[in-house]
Amino acid sequence: MSRSLWKGFFQSKHLLKISSQKNYYKIWSRDSIISSKHLNKVIHVHLGNKFKKVYPNKSHLGYKFGEFGMTRAIKKLKK
Repeated sequence: MSRSLWKGFFQSKHLLKISSQKNYYKIWSRDSIISSKHLNKVIHVHLGNKFKKVYPNKSHLGYKFGEFGMTRAIKKLKK
């Protein structure tokens, strides 16, 4: 179920405090929206047991961080 429109988009309080001095950040909030503040920075998104690098650009605006970090591994069959 999606978030109701009258509430607006979700941003973690930790992400609102991000300064522009660093070029990378570690975040645990996969359901936060990518805003223009995060463009051209390296974001390490937590996947449960490791972090994955995400490089947000203009085409990623409005998407959630969790959409770019796959949590399930693809198993290859051996022949």
